[in-house]
Amino acid sequence: MDFIFFLKGIAIGFAMAVPVGPIGILCIRKTLTEGRLQGLIIGLGAATADLFYGSVAAFGLTFISDTLINQKFWIRLVGGSLLLFLGIKIFRSLPTDSKYNNNTGGILRSYLTTVFLTLTNPLTIFAFIAVFAALGISNGLSYLSASILVAGVFIGSCLWFLILSSGTIFFKNKLDLVGLRWVNRIAGILVIISGVLVIGSLL
Repeated sequence: MDFIFFLKGIAIGFAMAVPVGPIGILCIRKTLTEGRLQGLIIGLGAATADLFYGSVAAFGLTFISDTLINQKFWIRLVGGSLLLFLGIKIFRSLPTDSKYNNNTGGILRSYLTTVFLTLTNPLTIFAFIAVFAALGISNGLSYLSASILVAGVFIGSCLWFLILSSGTIFFKNKLDLVGLRWVNRIAGILVIISGVLVIGSLL
């Protein structure tokens, strides 16, 4: 039975990660401009945030979810502002030749930024609760079963970003500096739009 929970967790984590929002855009952009490792770090950060929200839902930590929902205005305002800042920074950034890129640079910063950005959408908790309920796994979970479930969520989310970055890397060697510059511009615009939409949703 616990193995079934693990498989369900993988399916849930994968499905929750698939919609390509600002985090997916950042993963694609990082992979194209800085290499596969940086793209995977973005995915790891997103999966960590999914692990947190999945744990809140699976373990029934209502005091955490209530606090996050009550403060969702400020959380999303900060998240939207950070998206705007990142979008402008990405749009204005100048690419360098990929063979001179240091893929290990800024790994911790990229990871922590992604975790924070993903956590600025506290409504994700409701999505996990709804999915768990739909699959009949929302009530009466033991701590072991809940732990196995959220471990599967983490792996499923990581799996999607592994596929996304692996698929993107095929295009990396076909881009020159001009192409990478356009990647930055397009990614920057999309991230800026995401930030505007997040802030606009608060009005």
